[in-house]
Amino acid sequence: MKTRKIVITLLFLATAFLNTQAQEIGIRGGAYSGNGGVALDAVFSTSKFSRVHMDLSFGQGVGTDVLFDFLYLPLGDEAFNWYMGVGPYAYFPFDASGNFALGGVGEIGLLYAFNSIPFTLSIDWRPYFRLIQTTDIFYGGFGVNFRYVI
Repeated sequence: MKTRKIVITLLFLATAFLNTQAQEIGIRGGAYSGNGGVALDAVFSTSKFSRVHMDLSFGQGVGTDVLFDFLYLPLGDEAFNWYMGVGPYAYFPFDASGNFALGGVGEIGLLYAFNSIPFTLSIDWRPYFRLIQTTDIFYGGFGVNFRYVI
């Protein structure tokens, strides 16, 4: 019953997440929040050089990452940018045998904004520091993001 309430709450949040005015929205493939596979991915600009980067993943549970990219800077004169940020993450398993997880995540990545089409492609690395159920560090959080620029 408790898991059902968590899933319903997360689905409500996902709907709100998708109905907001993201500047970029797309998918992320790679490791994140305890799930593997593909996540919904969105970016919201907060200023010229910072942004909020959010992921919502479904796999053996529901996971979410919310990162504040406090550095978002151009790399040379090309359409490349690099970014770095931190934030919380949570993972809610669908069954009782899975472990709830809560912790912090960092991110550093490289983004390419296509000039002729409204898409971005980026790669990043996200180390995770899990605080709840167990305490450990996961260093293998590499991912690829493909987003549509709104």
